[in-house]
Amino acid sequence: MTFLMRPTLKISMIIPVYQGGIAFAQCLDSLHRYGSLAYEVIIVIDGPDERSAVLAARDGHRVIQLTHNAGPAKARNVGAQAAVGDILFFLDADVALSLETLAQIQNGFERSQWDAVIGSYDDQPGSPNFLSQYKNLLHHYTHQRARTNASTFWGACGAIRRSVFWQAGGFDERYRHPSIEDIELGYRLTRLGYCIALNKQMQVKHLKHWGIRSLLKADFFYRALPWTRLIWRDRSLVNDLNLDTTSRLSVISVYAMVGLAALSLWWTPFLLGAIAFGLALITLNASVYRFFWGKRGLSFAVRVIPWHWLYYAYSGLAFMIGTSQYWVFHPRTPRSPAQIQPLSPPRVEFATASLRDADR
Repeated sequence: MTFLMRPTLKISMIIPVYQGGIAFAQCLDSLHRYGSLAYEVIIVIDGPDERSAVLAARDGHRVIQLTHNAGPAKARNVGAQAAVGDILFFLDADVALSLETLAQIQNGFERSQWDAVIGSYDDQPGSPNFLSQYKNLLHHYTHQRARTNASTFWGACGAIRRSVFWQAGGFDERYRHPSIEDIELGYRLTRLGYCIALNKQMQVKHLKHWGIRSLLKADFFYRALPWTRLIWRDRSLVNDLNLDTTSRLSVISVYAMVGLAALSLWWTPFLLGAIAFGLALITLNASVYRFFWGKRGLSFAVRVIPWHWLYYAYSGLAFMIGTSQYWVFHPRTPRSPAQIQPLSPPRVEFATASLRDADR
């Protein structure tokens, strides 16, 4: 009797990069150590960037170089067009692969009905400074506490069946900066009825160095504002990840605390109200602060609190501004899934299909 073996799904890794620097070199080093299960690795250089191109080509990976910087959404779509694998695995250029990641992806798709799966950052961020540790650990905490039936996609460590990716239309290339192009794709996938899983054990290391300016700029302009417009476009405020009930109540509490503290300059009893809302914030987020205490100690957890409250403050401000912008400029009803047209792999132009081929 002859038994037919089910063919193993092939994984195509796609990494967009632009001026990746040391973090990109570390990402490539992790591929060298742990990327053997990938059928192919496609690195898309998003514009003129000789250093990244040289680093990418030295290990024999397939390299595609775009003629101009068009953003990670376009770069990922270009990589997806070139891929031949059954599964498209998107990894950011400032992320280090772990030993188990590819096996988790392959086994998960072969044993489940996943259409897509996302992972999480681990609890050992690569950059040692306080803001990098705080931001990346907060991301780890958020994903570890989230529902396993996800409503968004994640481009830093996310895999999707190639047929599903193109049926949904790929990434929206109107996002020209690293933004919420992955979240927007996830919303479309969900509305079309596809299943996105969050595998909390599928963890990778974030190597990004966050400073005050880079953190505030990314959080406010590239995430909170466009995410607010996306929420209104789709009329979808999911009680999960950064949009859960605790986060919403915390935003209200921050503004109430600040407002009452300001009023206490005219009438002192208002200060008691401000203190009450401050205590409410600590109570609402007690599990977050216990997490930081357990991971990095009491002193670190205390330093986290003002930054965490600032995060709620500017997130609330971004929601108010984004809501106003949406209703002034885009007061439209969302498209139904039937109105979202599936796309074929886009035709793109790039400088070289492969640096190795170009050198011949």
